[in-house]
Parts: sequence; structure tokens; C-alpha cells
Amino acid sequence: MRKKRINIYLKLLAISIVFILYISPLLLVLLNSFKTTKEFLLSPLSLPEKLNFQNYIEAFTKMNFISGFTNTVIVTVLSTLFIVLFSSMTAYILVRRSWRFNRYIFFIMVGSMLIPFQAIMIPMLRIFGAIKMTNSIWALIYLYIGFGASLAVFIYHGFIKSIPIELEEAAMIDGASRIQVFFHIVFPLLKPTTITIVVLDMLWIWNDFLLPNLVLLRPSQMTLPLSTYRFYLTYTVDYGLLMAGLVMTVAPLILIYLFLQRYIIKGIIQGSIK
Repeated sequence: MRKKRINIYLKLLAISIVFILYISPLLLVLLNSFKTTKEFLLSPLSLPEKLNFQNYIEAFTKMNFISGFTNTVIVTVLSTLFIVLFSSMTAYILVRRSWRFNRYIFFIMVGSMLIPFQAIMIPMLRIFGAIKMTNSIWALIYLYIGFGASLAVFIYHGFIKSIPIELEEAAMIDGASRIQVFFHIVFPLLKPTTITIVVLDMLWIWNDFLLPNLVLLRPSQMTLPLSTYRFYLTYTVDYGLLMAGLVMTVAPLILIYLFLQRYIIKGIIQGSIK
């Protein structure tokens, strides 16, 4: 009995340590968002002397938060939606159709995940610049679909293989077309996998800085991660405004996660059981 209690206490201690390690960076950013740059440089680990919301007011204006938030939502939602739609349909075809080149296409898509983005960054920019596809939110969405599809197809592929084909055959005997079978029978069964992919892609796209920085050039097109870069001046950094901007950037995503966490956890658990 005593040994069991000791094991429970050790587990709680380990969980507490891991929780502190994960939450401490966010807490430091939140606390320093209420400080001036001078206070931050003098004591970044101390509590703020008072809750000064001036940083948030200035950051909201300087980073053009409404425009950045709108652009980020458009890019994230549309990119995630198309990744889920196209990847699920592609994986379904690769699993259910016994075409000769399906296996090679699948291995090429999986192999493409091993290529780092930095290796193709410069050639990609030259090609897109030559065909006038840079400086556009739609070009950015197109690139996100391309870079995110491989992982999504890989995840969907394994899940679709576990779905009994008899369900589809029964629906087709009743007169359903292949498209109807997919959207009415198969896709609803992919809900746990879809939730997992949506969470992963939203976190990636919402917080991404490098790709939007390469593609988007006009200030009116900037996403929130790009907007926070405005506080990096030529020779100095306005840390107070930067911290406030970072809090406003990640806050919507945290709120969405808190609202959907029970669906996310349920989907991941169901996916692991499958």
C-alpha cells in the first residue's frame, strides 16, 4: 500500500514538473506583456509592477490586428479545409483502386515528407516568381495544400484500410455512386482522423512565419506572425509590444483548443483504437 502511494506521488511530481516546463514560457510571455521594454530588460523573470494594458492597445494598432487576424483565419481555414478534402479523397482512391501506379504515387508522397522545406525554398520562389504567383494569399493557400497533403494522405491511408469494404459494397448495391459512398459512408467514419489532421494543420499554419514571409509582400496581406515582426526595429526590439503581440496572436488558437478539447481528445482516442 505504501509503495503504491509512493508511486502515485512520484507520478504526480513528474506530471507537475512537465506541466511547469510546458507552461512557463507562455506565462513569461504573458507577464512580460504588461511591462515596458526597460522593465523587461532589467528583470524579465519578475512580476510586473502593475497591469499596464497600454502595450496591448499600441500593439493592436501598430500590428493592424484586425487585418492580420482576418488574413490568418482565411489562410488557416481554407488551407485546412482543402487539405482535409483533397487528402481524404486521394487516400481513398489509393486504397480502394487497384491501379498500377497507386503504390508508387503513395511512396512518392510519403518520401516527399523527408525533404526539408529549406532545400526547395529558393527554387520554389524562383518558379513562383517567374509565373507571377507570389504576393498572393491564394498562392500561400496553394502552397500549404501542397506541403500538408502528404502527411494527411499518409494518415488517412492507414485509417481507410481498416474500414470494411463490405459497407461500401452494400451501399453500392443499393444504388449509391462512388462519390456518395465516400461522402456518406467513408468520410463520416474518418472523423477521428480528420480531427487529428485539423488540429495539426491549424497549429502549423496559424503559427507559421517562414512561408508567409517569403510569399506575402504587401502589408495588407500580412498574417499575425508577420505582423508581430514589426516590433523588431533596425537596431532595437520593442519587447513590451512584442510580448503583447505574441499573446494576441496565440490567444485565439488557445481559446479554440479549449473549446474543442473534448472533441479533439475523443477523436484521438478513437483513432488510436482503430
